[in-house]
Amino acid sequence: MKIPGLLVIDTPGHAAYVNLRKRGGSIADVAIFVIDVISGFEMQSYEALDILKMFKTPFIVAANKVDLIPGWKPNVGKPFLESLEKQDPYVQKELDGRLYTIIGTFSRLGFRADRFDKITDFTKTIAIIPVSAKTGEGLQELLAILVGLTQQYMQQRLLITSGPAKGTILEVKEEVGLGITVNAVIYDGVLHRGDTIVLGGKEKPIVTKVRAILLPKPLDEIRDPRDRFTPMEEVTAAAGVKFAAPDLENALAGAPLYVVPTSRQVEDYIKIVSEEVEKVKILTDKVGVVLKADTLGSLEAIIMELENNGVPIRIADVGDVSRRDVIEAAMVKHVAPLQGVLLSFNVKVLPDALEEAKSQGIRIFQHNVIYHLIGDYVNWVKIEEDALARKELETLILPGKIKILPACVFRRSKPAIFGVEVLAGRIRPKYSLVRIDGKDIGEIAQVQDKGKAVSEATTGMQVAISMPEPIVGRHINEGDILYVKVPENHVKILLTKFQTRLSPDEIKIIEELAQIMRKLKPYSY
Repeated sequence: MKIPGLLVIDTPGHAAYVNLRKRGGSIADVAIFVIDVISGFEMQSYEALDILKMFKTPFIVAANKVDLIPGWKPNVGKPFLESLEKQDPYVQKELDGRLYTIIGTFSRLGFRADRFDKITDFTKTIAIIPVSAKTGEGLQELLAILVGLTQQYMQQRLLITSGPAKGTILEVKEEVGLGITVNAVIYDGVLHRGDTIVLGGKEKPIVTKVRAILLPKPLDEIRDPRDRFTPMEEVTAAAGVKFAAPDLENALAGAPLYVVPTSRQVEDYIKIVSEEVEKVKILTDKVGVVLKADTLGSLEAIIMELENNGVPIRIADVGDVSRRDVIEAAMVKHVAPLQGVLLSFNVKVLPDALEEAKSQGIRIFQHNVIYHLIGDYVNWVKIEEDALARKELETLILPGKIKILPACVFRRSKPAIFGVEVLAGRIRPKYSLVRIDGKDIGEIAQVQDKGKAVSEATTGMQVAISMPEPIVGRHINEGDILYVKVPENHVKILLTKFQTRLSPDEIKIIEELAQIMRKLKPYSY
């Protein structure tokens, strides 16, 4: 029997949850969501749920590590309900409390969930099955519910498989006595020892011949380090399998693998694998970030999250961060400083790349949790954008409105010195002022507060200002309202780019100033 797309999400862990990608856009047809009953939800759990929610993938929950609940008495290989009956009441209560916390988290995230034996409709409520991967408790119920869910959702798609195998690489691992091996899921067809296969590699597709097919031994034997695997002549989908073959050093986790039938040319499958791998990778010359990840699955997930956050991508590839990647980011930095960065997910930064990054001033963001990686970058961009905006804002003339205070004229001319109250906005030295009729009265030379020069005065402050050009009593008078003369091009920038940074009073000042200036120049402002 074949399950077209069974996905096991083991959290916390890296983004292997998208390493099994079904052709046609979805990651799987059904999924087992593994969560630690002791620690509950972690960041990776939320990542995985977002992916499942996005693709509308039905799933069940394996609440693992029940054997670690304080006081739990292991019953190796027994069904969960049978084992639960043998536990002390306080242990049962402890388990219920932990499951209640998990159920509550699912509820806050918009999912209805409950322990499997309390559910009547498994298509409407997510089943949580307490299990122990170590003792085997609960695995019978887990498999039974999985089969039932699979039949419910895929009655028309369960098929007897035959023909050459198709699969997905989950992990590339070195085993003592075997060398480099590949852990894979065979989702279609049959894999035989001796088959010629084509699988995705870091640089190019790999063509090799299967030397050995290995399956894990039963649970009571698998932990024996001396002999953990049973050699097989063939395996049929759907199955998880380990195989050994020459030239697997550069095999790529998340990449496809195909058995080449005798009736077809190897070149045909090299092309198929290349196209599938290249569909995920991004190699362009446009402005954007440079992304490096450990697997195709991780890469695909991060690309999707970056696109959701509106982050453009120049390069997205698998492998360690190299000097060439840094140079690509440096090229972007000259055009777009906030996008000339490297995002590194679960991979190394090579020494020459690190040295180049320091010399070029390239920021490298590293993390093994997708949300943290993207969150760190997005937050950094916000901080940098805010700093740049503040810096640009400082170059603009900002709106201000003042009133000349009665009986506060200290000198009438050359320079005129008089007291004012800032009604709204701000005034600064070198700001030009205009009267309510639009007449220029010159530039502020100095602003003093309590006898000390200050760089600005803001709403509500009463200060003294000096101006060399006007004469009090001729050009201005006590009680006059004056406005900061904001240049027209500054007004346009303030109202388009920085409107959210202006107060309602400042916007009102600009509107009042615009009315004044239109009387003088009907086509301005």
